[in-house]
Amino acid sequence: MAKSEQSPRPLRIGEEMRHALARIFEHGLHDPALAGIALTVTEVRVSPDLKNATAFVVPLGGSHAAEVMAGLKRAEGYLRRELARAVKLRYAPALHFALDTSFEHASQIDALLRRPEVARDIAAAKPSAKKTGDAS
Repeated sequence: MAKSEQSPRPLRIGEEMRHALARIFEHGLHDPALAGIALTVTEVRVSPDLKNATAFVVPLGGSHAAEVMAGLKRAEGYLRRELARAVKLRYAPALHFALDTSFEHASQIDALLRRPEVARDIAAAKPSAKKTGDAS
């Protein structure tokens, strides 16, 4: 099922989980790899059966991503329990973390679009200023 076809319930629960994780991260975690690191939870995708959830995170500044991901992997059990308290579900979904690379991809696309040869091609592809089909 495509994301646009996903039922509203997993989307709503994912959003609730995203907010709950953000609150948990605000209070801080005791793992040395996560101490003093500000994390942004960009999205939580929940499977249609509500048994699995993947949280996409970005460490602010993008630094120490490997250490942060290792720390989050170690804290998955604790974070799953905290989420179960915050988001009322019959079963707490298995929680996984992934690094959100969408910001990097957007930066790469932006850099490509700003290249002189691409700007030249875009300008050449624009329709001319003459109006076509105007019979006045």
